[in-house]
Amino acid sequence: MNKGLLIVVSGPSGTGKGTVCAELLAQMPELAYSISATTRKPREGEVDGKNYYFLDRDRFEEMIQEGGFLEYAEVYGNYYGTPLGKIQERREEGKDVLLEIDTQGALKVMDKCPDGLFIFLVPPSLSELERRIRGRGSETEASLARRLGAARQEIAVGRRYHYVVVNDTVKQAVRRIQSIMAAEHCRVSNNIDKFEELEHDESK
Repeated sequence: MNKGLLIVVSGPSGTGKGTVCAELLAQMPELAYSISATTRKPREGEVDGKNYYFLDRDRFEEMIQEGGFLEYAEVYGNYYGTPLGKIQERREEGKDVLLEIDTQGALKVMDKCPDGLFIFLVPPSLSELERRIRGRGSETEASLARRLGAARQEIAVGRRYHYVVVNDTVKQAVRRIQSIMAAEHCRVSNNIDKFEELEHDESK
């Protein structure tokens, strides 16, 4: 059985990562989604093992010492991290795993999982990104300027990814990611078992 892919999707805030990943999962129910762990308390309606893995601080720090996270960070006094064991289990079962993460976390994942498939999602233009963020109606001019500045920095990091996908429409972005995944499944390095099987096939 071939090992499943680890598909890492990042992009600036407002690019539509969450929407694209949600549609990708809806169209590909066989695709596993990487659930993050956190030490914050569950919010109303959140379910352990579905929204997050809710851990106490001691257990989270134990897992850090054990190397149990692909990446982690402390945000506003709470830890957030990507459990390594769950991803490894799914991939060994031959399942592809989707991880939606920011660029800072993705760079750490690149170090631990160099065989990952890193896809950077971008808007058609920065003016379109600004329009989308303004459309939320939740930003002041100052916070909008900060977001656009951060977007420029993240786009510079995007050069380190394997693929770039322009999110002009969700439908097209999802189709492009699916095409990338299909191509990766045909990559020789992901099909060594098939070559060995054929080389040792004694049938006539």
